[in-house]
Amino acid sequence: MRKSMTKPGGVIAAAVMVAMTAGGTALADPVAGATPRAVDVVGVGDETTQILMNQVAASYNASLTDPAVPRLYSWDSRPSGTITTKSGGTPIARPFGVYGGMTTLNGYTSATVDFARSSRGAQQDDPPADGFVAYAKDVVTWAAPANGHAPANLSTQNLRDIYTCVVTTWNQIDPSLPNSTIKPYLPPIQSALTANFRSDINYGSPLGPGACVTWSMAPNQGSDPALSDPDALVPYSTGYFIGQAYQGQGGGSDVQGPLTPRSIDGIAPIDPQTKTISADALMTPYAAVLSNVVRDAEWTATDAHGVALRDIFSRNGWICRNGADAIKRSGFLPLPSIACGRYNHS
Repeated sequence: MRKSMTKPGGVIAAAVMVAMTAGGTALADPVAGATPRAVDVVGVGDETTQILMNQVAASYNASLTDPAVPRLYSWDSRPSGTITTKSGGTPIARPFGVYGGMTTLNGYTSATVDFARSSRGAQQDDPPADGFVAYAKDVVTWAAPANGHAPANLSTQNLRDIYTCVVTTWNQIDPSLPNSTIKPYLPPIQSALTANFRSDINYGSPLGPGACVTWSMAPNQGSDPALSDPDALVPYSTGYFIGQAYQGQGGGSDVQGPLTPRSIDGIAPIDPQTKTISADALMTPYAAVLSNVVRDAEWTATDAHGVALRDIFSRNGWICRNGADAIKRSGFLPLPSIACGRYNHS
């Protein structure tokens, strides 16, 4: 279960205004011509961490010299369709989000998938046979068009009122704002971004959104035409935004578009000097730990597969020892050594 953290004193008054374009092309799925072998470690699931784990996989695989050592691969959460994740694996519908990834992890064996990506922590209703291995951190925020009607800052209560439709126009928040109807959006319910946001704005319990909320917005995709509306707002991963805006990740439709991330309770999500996740934001309940989910029996196994999982994901594994650059290039922050590789159950 995600833990709430104490907020620091002090207020950052203005939202961070950011670059509106992103260069470069993100890695996506195993590279063309590379078919993961049966022994390789293959993951699916969470959309917020898909580019990050593609970067990690590319860096990890490049570091290996022994062809017998299992490689690491990660399949994106979109586009929809059928994929065969590794040689000899069962063809499956491409899993979307952490819930889709965990359903696949628990419905198939390591012949098809070895881990599920997650941008949320373990929850009480997760399968007890699953374990979450932490490695990085993020902050959930909200975003709106740069030239729209949304203010630079909303309080947690403001966001709760908007997403329960108690407040429906901007001037109900501040009389100086336009008398325009707010258009709140959410990604699909399978998304960890949605789960985190609904919990965070409802003080730790999942919020039941009101009828004014539009669901099924693609997560972290500012290119959606609906988000150009001056009254739109949507949850956004701060790390994913940084990757798009400042680190050259994304491309095509996978860009921040006209959106800029905004402050919550007076705390900006991005440090304007370093263009990294704000230290103050990491001290709020909106902080999120990024993890990879594995089967407990395989994590503790002494066979070659268990060794391969631990060699990649554990505290002494490659990600915790060597993955910091790949994590930062994707816009997120690595966990300190004392926390990286920590294994948690629901």
